[in-house]
Amino acid sequence: MSTVLDSPAGLELPGLGSMASVLVSDPDRLLVAAAALRAELVSIDRTCSRFRPDSEISELHRTAGSVRTVSPLLAEALSAALRAAEVTDGLVDPTVGAAVAALGYDRDFDEVPAAPPATGSPDQAPVPAPGWWRVHWDPERREVLLPRGVRLDLGATAKALAADRAAARAATAAGCGVLVGLGGDISIAGGPPPRGWRVAIADDHRDALDAPDEAVALESGGLATSSTSVRAWWRNGRRSHHIVDPRTGLNPDPVWRTVTVAAASCVDANVASTAAVLLGADAPEWLRGRGLPARLVAQDGRVITTAGWPCDEEGT
Repeated sequence: MSTVLDSPAGLELPGLGSMASVLVSDPDRLLVAAAALRAELVSIDRTCSRFRPDSEISELHRTAGSVRTVSPLLAEALSAALRAAEVTDGLVDPTVGAAVAALGYDRDFDEVPAAPPATGSPDQAPVPAPGWWRVHWDPERREVLLPRGVRLDLGATAKALAADRAAARAATAAGCGVLVGLGGDISIAGGPPPRGWRVAIADDHRDALDAPDEAVALESGGLATSSTSVRAWWRNGRRSHHIVDPRTGLNPDPVWRTVTVAAASCVDANVASTAAVLLGADAPEWLRGRGLPARLVAQDGRVITTAGWPCDEEGT
C-alpha cells in the first residue's frame, strides 16, 4: 500500500472502512479541503455501500428485476464499474457481490471475524459472478435494470472514484494542490508541491511511513495498490481476501502479494492493479501492453516493474 512521506500540511479521518487522508500544498487551506473530503465520503457511503440498508445500492438490490432511475452519483459509480469490466474483459466485475459475501466479507471489514468460531461452520460453495453484461444500463437516462439475484459490489472502483472526486472537490474548494488517500488509493488535483508528492509504498499502507519499500514522486493523476496482504481473514481454516476471481468465486492463485499502478486517474490505476492480481503471471505483459507504470511484488518478495516505473526492469 502507499502513504505520503511528507507534505506541507495534512490530516486523517475515518472513511469507507479505512482511514482517509487529505494533504494540501497551502497549509492555510487544510480545513477547507478536509471538509470537502468528508462531504464526499459521506455521499459515496450513502450511495454505494452494500453494508448500509439505507444506501442507494441496497435499495437497488431490493428492487431488482425492475427498471430504476438512479442518482447522478450512483450513475457515475455504475459507469465506472461497468467500464472497468469491459476494459478488463470481465476480470474486474461488479457482479461479484454474492461471491465476496460467500467468502465471508458480508459486513463492514472491521466486523469481519479474523477467524471462524471454534466450532466452525459449514463451507459455503463458491459463487461465480453472473457477469457484468447482465446489468442493463442506460447512462443517458440513468436507468438500470438489475436482474433478480445479482448482487453488486462496487467497493474497489467506488473507493477509487471517491478519491478522484474528493481530490477534485477539495482542490476546487481550497484553491490549491490536494492529495487524497483512501487506503491504497491516491488521487491528486491542483498544483503539486515543488518536489511533487512523495509517496512511500509498502505491502500495508500502515507500515509505509515507518518502513517504506520504495518511494516515488507524483505530480498528477492517481496511484492505486491492490494487495492480498491486507483486508484478509480466516474462514474455516482457509485464508481469504477481498480480491475475487469472478470466473470462480474464489480468490485467485497467489502470484502477487502487492501490485501498485500509476495512471491518469485513481479509478484507472485501481482497475489495472486489481486486474493484475487476477491475471497472475500474465500481469506484467498486460500492464506493459497498456503502457502502465507498475510495481509488482511476488509472494517470494521478488519485484518486477513495468513501463517507466522508476528502475523499470525484470526484477530487482
